[in-house]
Amino acid sequence: MARLTRPTAMAACVAAIAAMGAALLVPQADTEPEERVFVTHTGAVVRTTGEVLDPLYTSSDVEFDPMEYLREFHGGRVSALPDGRTLREFTIVAEDDRVMEISPGVFYNVWTYNGTVPGPTIRATEGDVVRIYFVNNGSKEHTIHFHGIHPAGMDGVFEPVGRGGGTFTYEFEAAPAGVHPYHCHIMPLEEHIIHGLYGAFIVDPAEPREEADEMVMVLNGFDTDFDSENNFYAANTVPFYYQHHPIEIGLGELVRIYVLNMVEFDPINNFHLHGNLYDYYPTGTHRVPSAYTDMITLSQTERGIMEFSYDYPGRYMFHAHKVEFSEKGWSGIFLVGDGK
Repeated sequence: MARLTRPTAMAACVAAIAAMGAALLVPQADTEPEERVFVTHTGAVVRTTGEVLDPLYTSSDVEFDPMEYLREFHGGRVSALPDGRTLREFTIVAEDDRVMEISPGVFYNVWTYNGTVPGPTIRATEGDVVRIYFVNNGSKEHTIHFHGIHPAGMDGVFEPVGRGGGTFTYEFEAAPAGVHPYHCHIMPLEEHIIHGLYGAFIVDPAEPREEADEMVMVLNGFDTDFDSENNFYAANTVPFYYQHHPIEIGLGELVRIYVLNMVEFDPINNFHLHGNLYDYYPTGTHRVPSAYTDMITLSQTERGIMEFSYDYPGRYMFHAHKVEFSEKGWSGIFLVGDGK
C-alpha cells in the first residue's frame, strides 16, 4: 500500500474532520444533491445536480393518458340557435413551451392544443354550428386549420393569431360527415405539426351510425434529434403504450376506430390488424366500405373509419406493417374477452 506523505496525511485528516462536522450539523438526507432535468434552447436534454440559472424548459410537465384519450370525445357546450340548429362551443388554447416524456428518459418540447398531443377529439353532428374560441398563449403565431367544408375566412391559413394571448373565433357548419384532422397552418408548417399541434374532428352523420365501442387513434411520430427523421412512432403519442397496456374489447362486439395519420417526414404509414379483417371507410364520408381488409396504407393527414368484431377471444396485435415504425413504437394489442 502506498504511504501518504505528511502534508497529504494532514490534509486528509482535516478533510475527514470537516466531513464529520458537516454530517453532525446537517441531516444525511439533505446532503444528497437533487438532480434536475431541463431542455436547452437547442433541444438538448440535460441532467445536472448543479444550479440551473436559465433553463428554457424544466422537466416533464405534460400528463397524457393514451388509454383515456382513446375513448374521450368532446361535444362542447351545447345550446340551440334561434333558427333551431344546434350550436357547439369549444375553447382551444395553444401553447408551445411544454415538455413531455414521450418515452422513458426522453423529453421533448411539445406544442399543444389544450395541453396534450394530440389535441382534444372534437365531435359534432353534420349540420351543427361549431364555434371555436381560439387563444394563442404560445411564443409563436398559431392557427387552427380544419379539414372539411367551411367559408374561406374560417380556414386558419391567412389569419395568423398573434402570440402571447392572441384570439380568434372560428365558426362554421359541421360538414361533411366523417373524420377530419385539424392542425396549425403557420409556416414553416412542418415545424408546427411535428411538435404536436394537431387533433381529430369527427362529424357524425345526421342518421347515426350503428352503436359500437368507438376509439380514436392518431398515428404520430417524433424527431427527437432534429435531423428530419422520426426516432419514435406511436398510436396516440406514447410508443408501445397499447402493447404494454392492451386495449380490452368484448367478444363479438362491434369496434369502430377513427384512424388519422399525422406522421411527418415519412411518405406513408399503415395499419395492420391480426387475426381479423375490417370494413374500411376512407375519410368516413360514405356509408359503404371501400374494402374488407386487414391492412391500409395512409399518407399524411389521410384518415378513415375501421369497423370489425372478433369471433375468438385472446390477444391480437395491431401495428404498422412498415417494420421500422412498429419496432420504434407503433404497435399495440387488443385483448378480446369472452365475458366469463
